[in-house]
Amino acid sequence: MLLHVVPLAEWSADPELPYAPASLAAEGFVHCSPDGPAALAIADGHYRDVPGPLLVLVIDEARLSGEVRWEGSQDQLFPHVYGPIERVAVTAVLEVRRDADGRARELAPWA
Repeated sequence: MLLHVVPLAEWSADPELPYAPASLAAEGFVHCSPDGPAALAIADGHYRDVPGPLLVLVIDEARLSGEVRWEGSQDQLFPHVYGPIERVAVTAVLEVRRDADGRARELAPWA
């Protein structure tokens, strides 16, 4: 499974279409994380000041039509999806729970 951090507003914007974040158009791929701790680090490092709920999509790589490449970044490999995320590939949605300072602390099921 792959994990992708996304603000609720972005995930909910076009529910009838595959999810295609700005990074897909700008960089040619969707950034993902290999596990929960990495997703929390991404949420904390890149989304701390983003208001509203922050989600983590749990993605079944086998259900994606786009290629997945594991590429290096800061001495660690991260999965990059070269195509949009089909909604049928999302097997679960988790919420990033943050503390009062906005730091990502844990993942919990999204209600």
